[in-house]
Amino acid sequence: MRVLLAGGGGFIGSHTAIALASAGHSPLVVDDLSNSHKMSLERMAQLAGVDIPVLVADVRNETLVSEFLGRHGSIDAVIHLAGLKAVAESVAQPELYYGVNIGCTLAVLNLMKRHSIKNLVFSSSATVYGSSELVPHSEESRAGIGISNPYGKTKYMIEEILRDACAADDRLRVTALRYFNPVGAHPSGLIGENPKGTPNNLLPIVARVATGVLDEVTVFGADYPTADGTGVRDYIHVQDVARGHVRAAELYGSGFDAINLGTGKPASVLDVIRAYREASGVTIPYRTADRRPGDVPVSFADVAKAERLLGWRAELNLQDACRDDWNWQQTGAQDHLT
Repeated sequence: MRVLLAGGGGFIGSHTAIALASAGHSPLVVDDLSNSHKMSLERMAQLAGVDIPVLVADVRNETLVSEFLGRHGSIDAVIHLAGLKAVAESVAQPELYYGVNIGCTLAVLNLMKRHSIKNLVFSSSATVYGSSELVPHSEESRAGIGISNPYGKTKYMIEEILRDACAADDRLRVTALRYFNPVGAHPSGLIGENPKGTPNNLLPIVARVATGVLDEVTVFGADYPTADGTGVRDYIHVQDVARGHVRAAELYGSGFDAINLGTGKPASVLDVIRAYREASGVTIPYRTADRRPGDVPVSFADVAKAERLLGWRAELNLQDACRDDWNWQQTGAQDHLT
């Protein structure tokens, strides 16, 4: 199976490309490097053990991407990861997020139509569950209510666009993977999460404290109705997320479906800090601050549907993710990214 990864040079995309190659498929990557690095593309191919054709371009440049696809034969599926993903930035620049994220999706659909591609896996997010405090979140839970930021709203809007596209074309198959909190790194230590600018997610912040780049972790909210008072989330290893994409791309049929990717085993902010301390052997200072608007106390996945439809379940845990991320930090590989 030949699979195009739109936005395939980033954290999740690079791991997914390797997983596709390991499963015997042929990945191609389009990425504009806005939140990834050229060196990561080279390491991705090295770890995959095969040549991975790469086009450095914005997927919205449909002419350029179409020419790229035309040079590589028939494409069986698209995995759509292209777009912007920083929550705080989306609040500050909503028009940018609506324009880029929805624009990339429309471009992907146009390219699929032009090249007669009928199988799409979309990188969605658990943020579509919004302010719902009914946990664990199942795919039957009502989505789109109380989403607190433009990033999450774009994910929900894109799902609706894809539902409509499937309704208009009964040959189209779309799987929206709603994953929770991807963490960790490739066990080789050669690729991992290295966000440009200020980290948005917890684990990269904890890692930067552990390596001395930041002084402390700010824990937003210590008075939640949870075991230790801090927010609880579902942290899933990026290797498991990558496997989920492969299984979804291999799933043929028709229509739209949404599937959670998570562990179903929630962990608090302090649990993450403790797990990283154990993996690194480094003390990680933290301070508590007021809750952030829009944060819910607890969010984790009901993963029964993924097991039933994809034959997939998480194989790695938070401790594995912290170990692999610390290895990524210690190799110094990210210091040489360009």
